[in-house]
Amino acid sequence: MKQAIRKLFSPLLKRLESGEVGPNYKASHRTILIAVGTLFMILGTISLVAMVYTGQLGAFVPVVAFLGLGGVCLIVGSVGTDAAVSKLWGHR
Repeated sequence: MKQAIRKLFSPLLKRLESGEVGPNYKASHRTILIAVGTLFMILGTISLVAMVYTGQLGAFVPVVAFLGLGGVCLIVGSVGTDAAVSKLWGHR
């Protein structure tokens, strides 16, 4: 199952998996990335419900931003390599 998901999101993962794991990488970074992704997905869902309820199309931008960022965080955090998590986290 994990390989099928990796193959589906390979264009995103290939860009992030090039390079090496940063010197400050910790295993907890993956957990934090998944937690932040979950929070972004919750915010995106709340924004979507608010947009539907109020009918304001101006709420479309936060919906796309929160759901997009949450999706990327969850994908990289769950099926990405340590190098991808390190690159997304910011390895300095």
